[in-house]
Amino acid sequence: MSFALGQDQIEVRDLVRRVAQERVAARAAEIDRTAEYPQDMFDLLKELGLFTLPFPPEHGGSGSLLSAVVAIEELGRVCYNTAYLLLVQWAPLGAILAGGTPEQKARLLPGLADGSLRAAFSLTEPQSGSDVAGIRTRARRDGGDYIVNGGKIWCTNAGVSDFVLVACKVDDGDEVSFFIIEKGMPGFTVGSKEDKMGARGVPSYAIFLDNVRLPAANRLGGEGGKFKDVMEALNQSRPLIAARALGCAQGAMDHAVAFIKDRRAFGQSVADFQGVRWIVADMAIQIEAARQLVYAAAAAVDDGLRGGEMARLAASAKCFATDTAMKVATDAVQLFGAAGISNEFPINRYFRDAKVLQIIEGTNQIQRNIVARNIIGPGKR
Repeated sequence: MSFALGQDQIEVRDLVRRVAQERVAARAAEIDRTAEYPQDMFDLLKELGLFTLPFPPEHGGSGSLLSAVVAIEELGRVCYNTAYLLLVQWAPLGAILAGGTPEQKARLLPGLADGSLRAAFSLTEPQSGSDVAGIRTRARRDGGDYIVNGGKIWCTNAGVSDFVLVACKVDDGDEVSFFIIEKGMPGFTVGSKEDKMGARGVPSYAIFLDNVRLPAANRLGGEGGKFKDVMEALNQSRPLIAARALGCAQGAMDHAVAFIKDRRAFGQSVADFQGVRWIVADMAIQIEAARQLVYAAAAAVDDGLRGGEMARLAASAKCFATDTAMKVATDAVQLFGAAGISNEFPINRYFRDAKVLQIIEGTNQIQRNIVARNIIGPGKR
């Protein structure tokens, strides 16, 4: 397994880095402040064709998760929310590729690739986040259709999505499957958006399902549902979440270094104090270690690694990179001093976004459980 960047990844990195500095960075603070969906940034990503990156070549993509990781990292250095637009577009991709029928793939993937369709992915319920077995939303067979009842929370992107992949228990059993709930279906309601601490520009919502009637063709994968295949795909997408943390950490360090170089105290540059220099050195060391782990996990997906070994590597990358982002952002705020807690400076945005990353897409405690389970075996409950 090799994770050195190839020429394709270098070209993606250089393009996205330039666009991030020239067209994205200036919007980041306003997106965070207003918590309004950044349609202009979505249109920019669509114009650049970045949505296609991890898609198979038959859908216009490179088929490379490593290229996708590089793009998210570079955008995340300047704007968490613009990087998030890529991730939410890609969240349903692995599920549809792994579990979708040929008809579902043909119906949904081209639109996700070119940006003409937007989607959301919904697992979490008020009483069950990481506990998939605790799902209460039900899909009941009714002739040739399914009737879906229940509710979800923290459904990111639901407000602009053309469809949502919703996890439901089927009939009266414990089998879980995903269903394609389309915008405008009777009984499907999107609630008000959450007022979030971080990740504010891509809103999250509660969704409500009241006797939503679906054709059987909207059960992902058809009869049987391929739930395990979809959950395996979630393991493979975890490096994308880790890449957001990587970008967040690098951006926080960038801002901190620029700040201390411009500040003077006790007759010298703040950047010349040994204690400050050690903090920056630790930031750089931690970020580079995270980068190597994230890139390795993404390259492993591209190389076809699956199963427990992939789950452990992906969980390690997500856990370590997001913990690193939190540590780096915390130290960066410290280097800013009183300015770090002022909304006049961007560093508090990185701090808030970093905290979100330790929680979403499986808390870091859950990631540690995954790592331990694949080393020691399942533990006692």
